[in-house]
Amino acid sequence: MQMEFTGQIELIWEQTKVPLVVPVLKVLVVLCLAMSVMLFIERVYMGIVMVFVQLFRRKPEKMYKWEPMKDDVELGNLDYPMVLVQIPMYNEKEVYQLSIGAACGLSWPADRVIIQVLDDSTDPAIKTLVQVECQRWASKGINIKYEIRDNRNGYKAGALKEGMKHSYVKQCDYVAIFDADFQPEPHFLTLTIPFLVNNPQLGLVQARWKFVNSDECLMTRMQEMSLDYHFIVEQEVGSSTHAFFGFNGTAGVWRISAINEAGGWKDRTTVEDMDLAVRASLKGWKFVYVGDLKVKNELPSTFNAYRNQQHRWSCGPANLFKKMAMEIIRNKKVSLWKKFYVIYSFFFVRKIVAHIVTFVFYCVVLPATVLVPEVEVPKWGAVYIPSIITLLNAVGTPRSLHLVLFWIIFENVMSLHRTKATFIGLLEAGRVNEWVVTEKLGDGLKTKLGGKAPRKPRFRIGDRVHILELGVGAYLFFCGCYDLAFGKNRYFIFLFLQSTAFFIAGVGYVGTMVSNS
Repeated sequence: MQMEFTGQIELIWEQTKVPLVVPVLKVLVVLCLAMSVMLFIERVYMGIVMVFVQLFRRKPEKMYKWEPMKDDVELGNLDYPMVLVQIPMYNEKEVYQLSIGAACGLSWPADRVIIQVLDDSTDPAIKTLVQVECQRWASKGINIKYEIRDNRNGYKAGALKEGMKHSYVKQCDYVAIFDADFQPEPHFLTLTIPFLVNNPQLGLVQARWKFVNSDECLMTRMQEMSLDYHFIVEQEVGSSTHAFFGFNGTAGVWRISAINEAGGWKDRTTVEDMDLAVRASLKGWKFVYVGDLKVKNELPSTFNAYRNQQHRWSCGPANLFKKMAMEIIRNKKVSLWKKFYVIYSFFFVRKIVAHIVTFVFYCVVLPATVLVPEVEVPKWGAVYIPSIITLLNAVGTPRSLHLVLFWIIFENVMSLHRTKATFIGLLEAGRVNEWVVTEKLGDGLKTKLGGKAPRKPRFRIGDRVHILELGVGAYLFFCGCYDLAFGKNRYFIFLFLQSTAFFIAGVGYVGTMVSNS
């Protein structure tokens, strides 16, 4: 009976494979190869630009006028522009003191800066702690404002928008924004504000992120590799060639008039920072990225926190692209070349194609060719192009070159989540505007772990098991077994490694394990 059933399945497979499966798979291979070439060209282009930037030393100080702020004997501190420093936070028990303390320690005349803590916390105890901390700094003579709202409408964008409505903000020319886990060095304003003072065409100065917990676990090392490439290459290329890049939402200084001209903060997507940057750019404002200025911050070290962050970072840009594509095309203030860069390079290739091709090609189509030997993937598409792309990505973090293999399989695992989020953004499906604040552990991590190897905390099954990852892992494992038994491609080594990574992610054994207690 079982033999007959197996025979029937084989017969159905053979009858549907040639007329249906093979043509569909061939089309998918062609599409994936086309997307791979697009991504390859984009990576090579950015690599070439970076070579020129390094050779000709195109530092921001050479591209734009920069002069240090000087004390005027007659005007005194009045020669310094008024600066607003905004710190949006939400139940940030572990890190609120770090960000508030760093902001209050900025080197700028005390009467020319206002620290604004925008507390959306829902935990009364945490609210009290933050308020007491603000009062403590106020007693030291710091001009610090503690602001709360009756609701969390618009999340971070809503908080920043409300913060700009206060009467005292009208006297400010610039606004620096720091998330709750960011700790700017004292000289942050003295290095960034001169760009805006001396260059009226500049609307934004963005600094680089420096990760204080990159060595915490293997997952944070993988994140460091991806984000280093983003800052060292993507942001630098955008700044050097088009004076445009996506605002990172923190560690940056805006000209308030640029924010207002662009229409202010909007909460229509989960990437309010990118939304503002694109709208300001379409108004003709230029941006500068200062890669030598680094601001300390924390990487998400638990898998759930990282997955939530990546959902927001993948879904939001796709949704924003859908909302703004025609607006960008119709814009009259920017050049055709810049429009092409924003639509094709910035949005389409980096925010959509990069996610989709990574998952569909390497985790679905390529393994499927093992089961359908009639469809072949050329070696240049299966090996050479991805190898070059990987090496170009890895140059941003030389100290982690030995971890490239782990980075590849980890990025492939995350590509499942990013691809799903990308389609949710494009289709404006259920979770399109879901905002989950990234959990920060701060110095509390050491307390929770007791400074020793942590005991495995108890979790509910539903908190750790991820069905999609387990399903993809099972598919890859099956393809690997089939290739080992019957195939000729010898993909089974990659397939077994990749399936193992999906299984590990599927049961939540990624990142730091911290109990909820």
